[in-house]
Amino acid sequence: MKPGNGTHISEFLLLGLSQALEQQSLIFGLFLSMYLVTVFGNLLIILVVSSDSHLHTPMYFFLSNLSLVDICFTSTTIPKMLVNIQTQSKAITYEGCITQMYFYILFAVLDSFILTVMAYDRFVAICHPLHYMVIMNPQLCGLLVLVSWSMSVLNSLLESLMVLGLHFCSDLEIPHFFCELNQLLQLVCSDTFLNNIVMYFSAGLLGGGPLAGILYSYSKILSSIHGIPSAQGKYKAFSTCASHLLVVSLFYGTSLGVYLSSPATQNAHTSATASVMYTVVTPMLNPFIYSLRNNDIKRALQRFLGR
Repeated sequence: MKPGNGTHISEFLLLGLSQALEQQSLIFGLFLSMYLVTVFGNLLIILVVSSDSHLHTPMYFFLSNLSLVDICFTSTTIPKMLVNIQTQSKAITYEGCITQMYFYILFAVLDSFILTVMAYDRFVAICHPLHYMVIMNPQLCGLLVLVSWSMSVLNSLLESLMVLGLHFCSDLEIPHFFCELNQLLQLVCSDTFLNNIVMYFSAGLLGGGPLAGILYSYSKILSSIHGIPSAQGKYKAFSTCASHLLVVSLFYGTSLGVYLSSPATQNAHTSATASVMYTVVTPMLNPFIYSLRNNDIKRALQRFLGR
């Protein structure tokens, strides 16, 4: 591993979550289990939504997209970590690291956009119920997902290309279990001012912007729910949003905490632990949150599994 231009770097070292050898087997078993639960749980949601005509609505179209993104998001980081533990290797090639970072940023931003689109869907359903099917027509739903993908791809491409021109130092150890942009920039010997500006601007615009949209949607939703006269009506309206609100809280509470904290004061172990929450735990919990709190999904699961 030589210092210098990124093109001369052969590999990075991912230090992982723990250096203790006795903990590696535990971490491997735990993360393999969580990864399998994440993939099969989200895949089941996709299959149930696509196979049940009762769920061919905008809300469940966006939910199946969220499940697909969650599978891809988790698959960018966990399989490589499991392979490294199993082979007792910490290495990841330079090309592999940049590729992992590209897809990680892409699906993290896309997750944020899909959650925002789902909040808008609930806003229209509760605040404009009579016009819901007119507003949330198939063309608009498809366009919202397409725009989300396009913006995520362009942002990820921009940030990845900017990293390619950086000069890395001789110390190429990443105190993390995957190639995170924040950690990579701390290994650079050349000026990273522009990269930091782009990174924090993107986090603010593509992370904070959707969050502001979600908060605005829920402020309108809560206002509409408050105007419903019956307690049962209020409960029914809020119950359609509770699952989404819980997922949003988990995702944004951890991800923004990692990216908006200062690199100078950020503890590597704390950052890695928080990253586990939104890269592994949140995608794993999404199918449970939506299936356990949603009667439509419950009934569809029973019909699907009862075939």
